[in-house]
Amino acid sequence: MAKEVILYNLAEHVTDEQYKDYVVNEKGPLLDSLPGVEKFELVKITSSMKGEIPFKYVGILHIKDPELFAKEAAPSKKFQDFVAKWSTMVDPAFHSLMGEEVY
Repeated sequence: MAKEVILYNLAEHVTDEQYKDYVVNEKGPLLDSLPGVEKFELVKITSSMKGEIPFKYVGILHIKDPELFAKEAAPSKKFQDFVAKWSTMVDPAFHSLMGEEVY
């Protein structure tokens, strides 16, 4: 299964509580509903064995059908509106990675 992994921090004006509310009420349900998506999960990093936490949030989009996602979900107005809103809530120095499940 394909995975999109996004590593990021929140913008300075967004609190963890505000972001959690946004994820629970908007972002999560929207991403879960997109064509080709199996589920979305968000991990808030709370500690590190090295003591440093370069990214506080890790979003993982489990994509069961990459072709369907690329053809219908990614270019849709609903997804593009989401990206526009989300980008105002996070630090612009985020990383977006694509991969496939090995195990």
